[in-house]
Amino acid sequence: MPDTTPIARLAPQPSSRDAAPRKAAAAPARKPTRKAFWLKQLHTWHWMSSAVSLIGLLLFAITGFTLNHAAEIEGQPVVIEGSGQLPAPLLPLIAPDGRPDAKRPLPPAVAGWVAKTFKVKSGGEAEWSADEVYLALPRPGGDGWVAIDRETGATTTETTDRGWISYLNDLHKGRNAGAEWKLFIDVFVVACVVFALTGLVLLQIHAAKRRSTWPIVGLGLAIPALIAIVFIH
Repeated sequence: MPDTTPIARLAPQPSSRDAAPRKAAAAPARKPTRKAFWLKQLHTWHWMSSAVSLIGLLLFAITGFTLNHAAEIEGQPVVIEGSGQLPAPLLPLIAPDGRPDAKRPLPPAVAGWVAKTFKVKSGGEAEWSADEVYLALPRPGGDGWVAIDRETGATTTETTDRGWISYLNDLHKGRNAGAEWKLFIDVFVVACVVFALTGLVLLQIHAAKRRSTWPIVGLGLAIPALIAIVFIH
C-alpha cells in the first residue's frame, strides 16, 4: 500500500534581502536636530548672499585696484564742445527778471529743448545769475555743462569723457551715479555683511577639523592693522 502519511510543509522563510528593507521601513524617521536646522540655514544664507554680492564684489575688487593705481593708468580725457540757439518762444522763460541769484530747475520746456538738442539729462537744478543760466552735468567717468545767455538765448555746452576706467572708478565711489546706484550699494552692503557673518559662523563650526582656520583669520586682521599702525601716519 502506498504511504499516505501527510507531509508537513514549512512556510517559506523570508530571505535576508527581504528582511532588511522591512526592518528599515519599520524604523521611525528621525527629526532633524536644532543644530542641523541652523547649519542648513547658515549654508542657505551664505550661498544666497554670495550669489547676490558676487558681481558687485568683482566690480569693487577690480576698481579697488584701479583706484589704488590711478596715477599709472589714468586715461586721456576727451572734450567735446557744442553750441546752439534757444528758440525765440522760449526766451521769455529765462529772461532777466531781477530776482537774486539762486539754484532752481530749468522750466520744463527749456529743459526739454536742452535734453533733445544736446542729448543730456537736464532735470537737475541750474544756477541762475543775472546774465546766464548754468546747468552742471556731472556723471560717472566724465563731466559737462550747459550755459544759456538769458538775453540772447545763445547756448554753449561742453562734455568731458575720461574713459571706462574712470567710469568704473566713479561707480566704486558712488560719484554722480544717481539714486538707483545708491540703492544698489546699500543692498550690496547688506549682502556682503550677511556673507561675511555666515562665513564666520561656518568657520567656527568647521574649525575643529581645520587647525589653520583661526591663524589665517588672525593674519587677515593682524596684517592690515600692523601696516596701519607702523607705516601710516
